Amino acid sequence: MSEKPELSVIIPVFNEAGSLAELYNRLLPVIKAQAASYEIIFVDDGSSDGSLSAIEELAKQDHAVKAVSFSRNFGHMIALSAGLDKASGRAVITMDADLQHPPELIPELMAKWKAGAQVVNTRRGKGKGVGFFKRITAGIFYWLINRIAKVNLPANAADYRLLDEKVVATLKQVRERSRFLRGLIRWVGFKQEFVDYQPDKRFAGRTKYSVSRMIAFAIDGITSFSTFPLRLATYIGSCIAFLGALYIIYALYVRFFTDQAIEGWASVLIAVLFIGGVQLVFLGILGEYLGRVFEEVKARPLYIINKQIGF
Repeated sequence: MSEKPELSVIIPVFNEAGSLAELYNRLLPVIKAQAASYEIIFVDDGSSDGSLSAIEELAKQDHAVKAVSFSRNFGHMIALSAGLDKASGRAVITMDADLQHPPELIPELMAKWKAGAQVVNTRRGKGKGVGFFKRITAGIFYWLINRIAKVNLPANAADYRLLDEKVVATLKQVRERSRFLRGLIRWVGFKQEFVDYQPDKRFAGRTKYSVSRMIAFAIDGITSFSTFPLRLATYIGSCIAFLGALYIIYALYVRFFTDQAIEGWASVLIAVLFIGGVQLVFLGILGEYLGRVFEEVKARPLYIINKQIGF
């Protein structure tokens, strides 16, 4: 049996062929200086641009390069999870392939791990790789989730982090499908520290996080760690019912104790439309949670591997 490597580096890849050679060239001298033994695990998340071929070329040059290729695109969180399933290092680093996560930060992550930290998270600064829209929406998301969820997430947290093997073993036991790893890593606990960094510009290609994906990511984060939207539906529904009861009392009073005619068609129409709209919103909230229950009970595998290299 081969000896356990000191360091595993997990890199999810989705159409990043233009960045992989540069990433490897910058990453290799850094990890060689930090670890006596290492493995670099690329997780190809259904790429269609030749990313897998580029990874295969790297694996021919370096036997420490390994790869998992999915049968289709399963998403960034699932790709990270697959990498964690395959990693065997005493320390495990997760990072993106677009070079917005600078490999030169790894010595600082390793230093904190060697000093006793079991999770070393990173926080993005206002670097060249972060646009105004992303900063604003991320700020709103973290403000919201830290007020309604059962985890405390630092603002501008990134998926660039170091995990001790004990933390990785714990995360491997968590098999939920709507995965929000930033929240899960805070949820599992252990001794956690933070490192701030300035993200660089994307080296090649375009971001894979469209507005719709960012919204889906935010919904996954909130519904994974909070039932507050359901509780909010109860609160608002109770308030509307109370106001409706007051309106009924008022209408009965006017009908039986005064001579005023109740015209009120406009107010009735507004009330019906408002209550109907609120009901549809809350049905949507219920549907989000019900859909997640449906996904869990099917118990399908998190991902399907089409090809493995180096394992």
